[in-house]
Amino acid sequence: MSNETIDLKTRLITDFHAREAVMNGEASSEFHQKKRAGLALFEQLGFPTIKHEEWKYSNVRDLISVSYDFNAESSIGLAELEDLKVPKQEANILYFVNGRYNEELSAIISPVGQITISSLADAYKNDPAKVASFFNELTKDANDAFTALNTAFAQDGVFIHIPDNQSVEHPIILRFVSDAREKNVGSQPRNIISVGKNAHVKLAEAFRTLGDQRSFTNAVTEIQVAEEANVQYYKVQNESENAYHIGTTQVRMLDRSHFYAGTVTLNGKFTRNNLNIVLDGEHCDAHMYGLYFPDGSQHVDNHTVADHQKPNSESNELYKGILRDKSKGVFNGKIFVRPDAQKTNAFQSCKNIVLSPDATMNTKPQLEIFADDVKCSHGTTTGQIDEEALFYMRSRGISQSEAMSLLMFAFCADVVSQIKIDSVREYLENVITQKLASK
Repeated sequence: MSNETIDLKTRLITDFHAREAVMNGEASSEFHQKKRAGLALFEQLGFPTIKHEEWKYSNVRDLISVSYDFNAESSIGLAELEDLKVPKQEANILYFVNGRYNEELSAIISPVGQITISSLADAYKNDPAKVASFFNELTKDANDAFTALNTAFAQDGVFIHIPDNQSVEHPIILRFVSDAREKNVGSQPRNIISVGKNAHVKLAEAFRTLGDQRSFTNAVTEIQVAEEANVQYYKVQNESENAYHIGTTQVRMLDRSHFYAGTVTLNGKFTRNNLNIVLDGEHCDAHMYGLYFPDGSQHVDNHTVADHQKPNSESNELYKGILRDKSKGVFNGKIFVRPDAQKTNAFQSCKNIVLSPDATMNTKPQLEIFADDVKCSHGTTTGQIDEEALFYMRSRGISQSEAMSLLMFAFCADVVSQIKIDSVREYLENVITQKLASK
């Protein structure tokens, strides 16, 4: 597919109406009405520009200037995926190729009583009313063009329900692979995850790319966390130099629930991660960890929200970045404490190491507090490697490059150590070590 300049917005809207024209009774369903509302919002908003405050430092002009095949078929098989596997991983593994579930590549090992898990497309075929009741419920108030676009075009992804009081022994790994070996490809997976009362689960989303053509992933994940539930959620992005990724994870927590998130961006041309957590219950605790390593001309943007709506809850946030070459990083972390959210504890920190004079890091921590009995803090630092520590290690006979790698790995350890899926953590430790030693 050529890279000629196009009007991607117009092409997408035209494609939606063309598909709608050949639908039968499905066009009147609740599910499709939500999709139609998503298109209307996208049509109203259009793609953001740097004039939008939320996109001030992240220009999507290059992303939307070319065409993508959002329905690309793929003949990818296990042999091609061998190099993408994570060693020693005993888990429920679901593969999505160009946004569509691939049953042949996937393996679900947890008992049926522990979990209900299927592709979103299959779940909708089996119980359209149930899927429609969950779909877009957490993101319906999002005034975001890419979320609206995903809502309009969502065709596949995953639907997961953990029943009350169930503890899922094996992690759930969602592997999204873009097959960009022959053409520019686009995908818009939609993931719906409902975790019942007092249930426990570990989830991970992994994004990879095959091929050198462009890929564009616009992913949305909605996670409902019921009372006393415990959810560990991780997102790992190790895509190609021509990969564009925009992802939104929307979480709603109820009383005494626990949510842990880890977002690690290893590679990709342009990455925007939106993590929005609504603490809609008392005695909730939410933890957010992030790590990013842009180099070359890569761009990584992390936007987070911790929205405290009820009293006696806590959120902790730590994001760290290492920037090289002409890369750019963005961090915008927001904490909201609503009037009813007394006794809130909310903490936020973003720390960055910039290794090149041409690299840029933009940070914007924000607090909006409407209650008076709270403990909140935020802070951000951006600097260079600790020269004193580097000198000390060099004086002990450690080479310059090895000393730099050791110091940077130690800098990352606060985040990596929080990943509780052993196979994922070990994989990341290995990849990070190689990445830090490669420059």
